[in-house]
Amino acid sequence: MSDDRIEIALPEITPAQIRLVRLLVIVLAILAMAGTTAFTVEPEEEGVVLRLGRYNRTVPPGLHFKLPLIIETVRKVPTQRQLKEEFGFRTKNAATRTEYADTNLSGEKLMLTGDLNVAVVEWIAQYRVKDPYKYLFKVRNVRSTFRDMNEAVMRQIIGDRSVSEVLTIGRQEIESEAERLLQDMCDEYDTGIQVEQVVLQNVNPPDEVKPSFDEVNQAQQERERQINDAKTAFNKVIPAARGQAEETVARAGGYAIERTNRAQGEAERFTALRLAYEKAPKVTRQRLYLETMSEVIPRAKSKVVLSEGGNGVLPLLNLEGGAK
Repeated sequence: MSDDRIEIALPEITPAQIRLVRLLVIVLAILAMAGTTAFTVEPEEEGVVLRLGRYNRTVPPGLHFKLPLIIETVRKVPTQRQLKEEFGFRTKNAATRTEYADTNLSGEKLMLTGDLNVAVVEWIAQYRVKDPYKYLFKVRNVRSTFRDMNEAVMRQIIGDRSVSEVLTIGRQEIESEAERLLQDMCDEYDTGIQVEQVVLQNVNPPDEVKPSFDEVNQAQQERERQINDAKTAFNKVIPAARGQAEETVARAGGYAIERTNRAQGEAERFTALRLAYEKAPKVTRQRLYLETMSEVIPRAKSKVVLSEGGNGVLPLLNLEGGAK
């Protein structure tokens, strides 16, 4: 039996080729390492550099360099971007408008008020990251913790108020107090978060009792309207009556002054007349007679002149018009 063998001659690898391959491997390794040393931080971000998993430094926006591969890693935090968390609802960004996502969040938005009623509260918390180091390393799962803080603060505030206050006049006060308490809690936990605004979106009674609440609100509005109408009528009638009373009092005072002055004038005139009569009785009597006749005669419609010692009566010619 013959032994058939096929021998293939391999090309001989020279030392120069081996050196070339080694050089190519070294160059590729250097290029790979160089590609992992440069990184860019966007204008609205800050970069947190970790060296072997431990915090090393925070870098501002721009081009930076680090140690290659996994020796140093970078975590970028959006410090200049306004972030928000939604509570009681979720929105999805459509191409042309913002739509509400279909999610059941009744456990998140149902809250008990101070008078043991239930209110549906939906709100938004807007915030920024002011300290990237604290935001990344001081609190585990900081976003979930921040949401829990929001719910705790809002439930505390809603639980201290009546349902009518929550639904009507207390919205601004609730927002301000929630922002203050939430910021205090974030500072206490070293979250590195700056709370900018807490906005109540919708505050309504539950759907099961909403018709009853609407009837109560309508009754309160009707009550306020009637009170305002009564105040309007009061402000319209009372000032007019006061003005009329003041006018009557002023006229009475003027009349009293007029009557007093006239009485004083008459008294002074009578006194002067008495003094004149005492000095010249005949002349005074004649003057009084003439003054009296000058006032009486013009008032008489028919005048008859009698001659002294005459027996007949001669009617005067009526010069003022037809025969009387």
